Amino acid sequence: MVMAQSLFKSLQEKYPSVDLHVLAPAWSAELLAHMPEVSNVIEMPVGHGELGLGKRRSLAKQLKQACFDQAIILPNSFKSALIPWFADIPVRTGWRGEARSWIINDCRNLDKARYPMMVDRFVALAYPDGEELPHDLPRPSLSVSDGEKQTVMEKLGLDAELPILVLCPGAEFGEAKKWPAQSYSEVAANWLSANGQVWILGSANDGPDARKIISFIHEQSSQLCFDLTGKTSLGDAIALMARADKVVSNDSGLMHIAAALEKPLAVVYGSTSPGFTPPLADKVAIVTLHLDCSPCFKRVCPLGHTNCLKNLDPAMVNNALQELDAS
Repeated sequence: MVMAQSLFKSLQEKYPSVDLHVLAPAWSAELLAHMPEVSNVIEMPVGHGELGLGKRRSLAKQLKQACFDQAIILPNSFKSALIPWFADIPVRTGWRGEARSWIINDCRNLDKARYPMMVDRFVALAYPDGEELPHDLPRPSLSVSDGEKQTVMEKLGLDAELPILVLCPGAEFGEAKKWPAQSYSEVAANWLSANGQVWILGSANDGPDARKIISFIHEQSSQLCFDLTGKTSLGDAIALMARADKVVSNDSGLMHIAAALEKPLAVVYGSTSPGFTPPLADKVAIVTLHLDCSPCFKRVCPLGHTNCLKNLDPAMVNNALQELDAS
């Protein structure tokens, strides 16, 4: 969803008066609220993997009354193309996939060599089929007000008197994306020793990792290490991230949010690669070991050792954070 903002920006550049509505899952509304290009968010009434033909037809009936000119369909599934088709939107644009070319009337054949990154594939749908893309694609950039930052900090009892390092130790994809808690704790301890504070962000599922990180830190220093996992909405997390001085993250959704907020960011890569979905920002340090067995793109290490993460020295990340100051 963060990378989709590059498409939204491209549409706004191409059509300055565009009225852009985004049909998306309810969880993404707080993220889309920080994208000024989006006029309206329409909640998707059907869950992931659910066909829900009745719900799709009902929503399509409402959308038909709004008289949209075009629908751009980002997922490659057949189901994702049904609502624009039911709504009889005149131009329905998307990449060919799952035998859906008969319900997408502007169906494109994807040239993966020409569009190697996901953001390329999104932005290309703003242009006529085959047209050259701009050399510099617009990057995601989330907008957060000072008032919103302050409100969330007050709600959680936080302040910004000391420099803030945000840690994002989670990764929904799987364990093969997650740098060990012990390693995160060494980076946190180094930041704390320089008179900073640490905020750990993530979902409730990341709570055990956050607690491990804090448990490895000297008790006196750990008083300035705050476990915020499971305590924030997505909107809260965006506001807190916007207040950070630096961020360390696995390859995750929060990593993309940090990049879109233009935060100095060190990203640890294990089983995945920045080649397809990199953080789209300038002040980014990619930290990886480039082992022969990685990237494998597996959720669990097929060799059983996860050396691509376990052997990645925290000193590499600390050095990367220092080098970001000079970039």
